[in-house]
Amino acid sequence: MGHLVNLLQLQTTLFFSNSPTCSSIALKPHTFEYLKANVLTSKCKAFGGGEMDALPHLQTLRKFPREELVAKVVLVRFDSTLLLREQGEEQRFQPNALFTIKYLHQSGAKVVLVSDWSVKTNPRLFVAQSVAEFLSSLLEYKVVPVQCISQNVVSKREGFEKGDILLLENLSAFRGEVANCSKFSQALSSGVDIFVNDYFSRSHKILASTCGVTRFCYANLAGFHFEESLSQLRRATESNTKPHVAIIGGGNLFDKAAALHSLTSRCDGLVFVGMMSFQIMHALGLPVPLNLVEHGVLKEALDIVQVAHIRNVQILYPKDFWCKNDHLPKQLEIFRAHRILDGWVPVDIGPASFVEMKFMLSRCKKVTWIGPVKFRTSNCTKGDSELAQMLNQLSQSNCNITVVGNKACEAMVKESNFTFNFTMIKDASVVWEFLKGRKLPGVMALDRAYPFDIDWSDAYSDPAQPLVVDIGSGNGMFLLGMAKTRKYLNFLGLEINKKLFSACKTLPGLCSLAWDKKWVLHRNKCYFNIPIHYF
Repeated sequence: MGHLVNLLQLQTTLFFSNSPTCSSIALKPHTFEYLKANVLTSKCKAFGGGEMDALPHLQTLRKFPREELVAKVVLVRFDSTLLLREQGEEQRFQPNALFTIKYLHQSGAKVVLVSDWSVKTNPRLFVAQSVAEFLSSLLEYKVVPVQCISQNVVSKREGFEKGDILLLENLSAFRGEVANCSKFSQALSSGVDIFVNDYFSRSHKILASTCGVTRFCYANLAGFHFEESLSQLRRATESNTKPHVAIIGGGNLFDKAAALHSLTSRCDGLVFVGMMSFQIMHALGLPVPLNLVEHGVLKEALDIVQVAHIRNVQILYPKDFWCKNDHLPKQLEIFRAHRILDGWVPVDIGPASFVEMKFMLSRCKKVTWIGPVKFRTSNCTKGDSELAQMLNQLSQSNCNITVVGNKACEAMVKESNFTFNFTMIKDASVVWEFLKGRKLPGVMALDRAYPFDIDWSDAYSDPAQPLVVDIGSGNGMFLLGMAKTRKYLNFLGLEINKKLFSACKTLPGLCSLAWDKKWVLHRNKCYFNIPIHYF
């Protein structure tokens, strides 16, 4: 007996069975008196569980029927920090972002690009014309700028007479973007059939170009870069690899307290290397300079320490620091953590701390580094580089390394010699928000997909047998009755849900549908007697 409950947040129930005495399963979650059979288990939590609620399985461009893209107007929200930079480590993240656009164009879609950009992204790119020319050189297609948002100069469909791909105006110029204005979203998506989001780095924000437009498009998909980034976030937060240690840099413990609780529940050890280490030391009763203590966070820090103690999670904090004095700007001194003299402020963790950290990490199978090491700006310290070297060596010995945040990623790229054996997530804000237990608006706005691939051998002793699918199976009594008399068939019952039908495509046996009990059997094969177009 097996069942999978509450899929796709639509209270859908699937029922599977195959046993020597019964080859179907159709029962409600709290009914246990029926015949025993093999249980279909999921490798991820069912929808309705906290973690999978926050990271649902999405409809992706990769799995969307390619033929349905032909002649459709597709709006692509791209990440300007990836595509509009000329040099730097961002180029490593470009291929999937570029492939999204090229794939759509080559599939026959009419591609419309939209994003925000500024001189900080690339000083040479500001006006839409220069951005279009830059993208044309990257994509090797003619990209032309059009004004379809602020003015009704040309419709999106008419604009393709000028070029292969259209580029809309800079979203930075519109207040409706950050306000998620409904009218602005409607104008942005006017004439659009399908929306593709490839802007994962701001998926924790509610924007018109990532959330609002999804209300006006009949399909909302994750692009290739978005899909890969979401997979990286899943891998980074999985807790099935042990021992798992999180290296935590940066400050602002008050805002990140919920995320730190999450890390404490997932990890076997916490290593604090940023300003938050002083808050933890203060909670542990260690002497800390008052000017380094964050006001009003003692309770949160005590809670984290207590949870770590209950779960037997080791907490490691710096034992020494490199410090500087404003009166001696060229001089750096090493001080023990509890003996920092007046006038000296920490700028980086010291050598003794690195030795202790290296010993702890050498026993780990998984390490997540999030946040910078440095405490204050200084060009004389190399904490980020030393930690990156340490993690790069660990990655060569089958240790699962995830690096989160711009500074951390930059350090890892510099020390890796372009041999990447680790996962990088550039935007730490997305990870912090997810760890707080919050749903990511940019993720939740996209269409859902079937949550995982089914191993049919777990459901049926002989998956190659013909399968009867009962749509609207109710309590499953019909399937149970049929299975008792037709042991040469497999039966599957599910409540009406179009998106679940695709799961049956992977079954080796012949698939057919039974709708309202109207079905026929002929020569050991199943057929349905009404037109169904989902297979």
